Amino acid sequence: MSFFIFLNNLNNIESSLYKIAENQSDLDNLNINKSDYKIIEDSLFNFNQIKYGTKQVSKYNDNTIIYLDSVSLFTKESLSKYITNFKNLIFLFLKNNPNHPLYNKWNDYFNQLSNLNLDSIAYPLNMSLEQYFNEQNQPSLNPLQIP
Repeated sequence: MSFFIFLNNLNNIESSLYKIAENQSDLDNLNINKSDYKIIEDSLFNFNQIKYGTKQVSKYNDNTIIYLDSVSLFTKESLSKYITNFKNLIFLFLKNNPNHPLYNKWNDYFNQLSNLNLDSIAYPLNMSLEQYFNEQNQPSLNPLQIP
């Protein structure tokens, strides 16, 4: 099972998703106090839809997650900005958590993002970066997974 971590006490409020965790180990390694959040278990299938950007979470209603279809479209410039922002988030995690159990995983992903040749991608890219990496058989992580 996978986990969706929401801001607490925001039942039926849009944009309350905070993090996602693929499994119990990832959930346990998030830098959060679990009692401060609403954590809802859901299927790996739904997790992957969020991870790869084919769906987005609208809100939760009690223990039910409301999903919406998602459409991604990147120009070279918008993809570059997305990657820069993503790398900044990873950098902050790496800088502040050198002994974290997932440090190497995120450091490797930071390097993967840094080494991506944007000129090798056909634009407009009508999928998320995460889906693109998945289709290229490369590791794929979502910003919502950063511990």
